[in-house]
Amino acid sequence: MTSLSHRRAADVNLRHALQLREYDEIADRIARDGPGRMLDWGCGFGQMTALLRGRGLDVEAFDFRPGEAESGPRPLARYPEITAYIETTDPVRLPYEDRRYDAVLSCGVLEHVGDPDASLEEIKRILAPGGRLYVYKLPNRRSYLEAIAKRLGLYYHGAWPDDRVYDLPGARALLERHGFRVGEARLANLLPLTVGGRLASRLAPALWAVNRWLGEVPGVRQLATNVELVATAP
Repeated sequence: MTSLSHRRAADVNLRHALQLREYDEIADRIARDGPGRMLDWGCGFGQMTALLRGRGLDVEAFDFRPGEAESGPRPLARYPEITAYIETTDPVRLPYEDRRYDAVLSCGVLEHVGDPDASLEEIKRILAPGGRLYVYKLPNRRSYLEAIAKRLGLYYHGAWPDDRVYDLPGARALLERHGFRVGEARLANLLPLTVGGRLASRLAPALWAVNRWLGEVPGVRQLATNVELVATAP
């Protein structure tokens, strides 16, 4: 498996107002459920851990980085107040006891793992019965933005090894065959969220409202960038 954090090698997602708005929306959605102890699986720079902790949640962070020297807990460079467990050798195993967590977040992670089935079994193992799995930023195979990127020779999901794309039925089926009950499933994000510049920053609230509206338009939403799911562990 390629590193869970390889897609975050550049911090493009932390430099654009629309993308940051999405992270805030995800954190708000999870906070409304008020889960207990939670794992940010594939935490990357740590932005989601920071946002969730800022909303009063008990969140631990984990990332897989095979290029680093040894496994163990250490502070994140971008968020040094967050100590994450960094795994360097095993792409599936999680260093936590059974049923440790009430919730697990996968934000831009599940599409990059080498063995999604094995990873979901491991997530199920560390989740308490009835715990929540939040899956965000799973790439939609029908995304028009992915198609444009591919045509222009830019990075697109599916270009790298262990890099997968999904549709809504396929993503739901993946979780359900591991015993998860999917309670929410949607397509989201029609506008590119990493558009930069001062104008985009000033217009971010209005652009986000348009992005949300487009996601409710039948037909059009099939071309959205992401699949989102919220599921309950058996």
